[in-house]
Amino acid sequence: MKHVTHEAPTEVRADIWLWAARIYKTRSLAKQAIDGGKVDVNGGGCKPAKAVHVGDRVRLTRSEERLELEILALSEQRGPASVAQALYLETEASRLAREQIREQRRLSGAGLNHPPKRPNKQERRELRRLKDSS
Repeated sequence: MKHVTHEAPTEVRADIWLWAARIYKTRSLAKQAIDGGKVDVNGGGCKPAKAVHVGDRVRLTRSEERLELEILALSEQRGPASVAQALYLETEASRLAREQIREQRRLSGAGLNHPPKRPNKQERRELRRLKDSS
C-alpha cells in the first residue's frame, strides 16, 4: 500500500493558484484573464501554465479593481474563503487605492440617477416605446 504525503507544492500553475485563492470564480475565468493580459507575475507577462512560487508578486485587473498581491502560500485546491485569504497578502498601496476608488464611486452614485419611485404602468409603456424606437 502506498503512503500519500500531503506536502505543500513548491510551484503551482498561475491559473490554478488564482482559482484556488478565490481571485476568480472558475479556472477558465482565470485563464481568460491571463490570456487577456490582465495578470502580471513579477512585473512580466504571464501565461496560464506559468509556475508561481511563494514570494512572487502578482498584479491583476478584475473589472474596475486593480490588485497587487504577494504570494504567501501555494495551493492546487480551492478551499474555504478563510483558507484562500491566507494564500496571499494585498500590498498596502493596492488596498488604499482600491478603497479610494470605491469611495469615489460611492460619492458619485456610480453615474446612476435613480428615479424617486418605480414607474407606473403608463410610464413603463412609455419607456418601452422609447427603447423600441431607438
